[in-house]
Amino acid sequence: MPAAVVSIENVREALPVYKRDEFDKALAILAMPSLSSMALLSPQRMNGAEIAEAANILMHGLTGDQVIHRADELLRQRRAREREQALRTLTRLTEKQARADEDKAHLARFSVDSARYYMSQSPYGSPEPVIDLEVTNGTDEAVSQVLLKGIVTSEGRSTPWVNDTFYYVVSGGLEPGETAVWSLAPNRFGPWGNTQIPSDATLTVTLEGLKDAEGNPLWDSPALTESEIAKLEHLHQAYQGIALNEQ
Repeated sequence: MPAAVVSIENVREALPVYKRDEFDKALAILAMPSLSSMALLSPQRMNGAEIAEAANILMHGLTGDQVIHRADELLRQRRAREREQALRTLTRLTEKQARADEDKAHLARFSVDSARYYMSQSPYGSPEPVIDLEVTNGTDEAVSQVLLKGIVTSEGRSTPWVNDTFYYVVSGGLEPGETAVWSLAPNRFGPWGNTQIPSDATLTVTLEGLKDAEGNPLWDSPALTESEIAKLEHLHQAYQGIALNEQ
């Protein structure tokens, strides 16, 4: 048996029986920085020799009670670091969400007032898809390009005929407060040119993005991902009260 194991067993045996489980847990805590992540996730897989080798340097010359005290200090330090990191993440995700919500509110001021989709006949007799839009720029920025998402549906049909994003470059731009009526001609060889779409199909258009007069994106802060939303909810539950008390 390695000398480290013998030494630890001697220290353990010197403790009252009711403290030995606490001592064993303290050894595992002392050993954590030196063990693999798999072992940390599954403490039952750690064998005594691994724990002894990893913890022996840190507990050299200490009594059993001192080992327990040292482990308590290390655990408090680790929890403090974890808490500090969690609060930083909470702040970062909260600020990201706030920016995305603010930008979304700005974009909502640019409205799609009406939208209509239909098939028209080209001068050559072939069917041509048409999207008629009326929009109002309620923002305080001139807009040079609009990114839109169009969905064409029919009642009783679960799958949309069209679910597509498209953009429109506004000739001369659209100034704050202006309303415009546009007649767009999407590619007839794409989904918009599907001649099976019935004439009573419904077009729903939503705004996806805007660009200013210089072609720079407006109010495009990204929304939280699903994993970020789940993480933020977890951190709110675990730390929000603490964070508010510290403000």
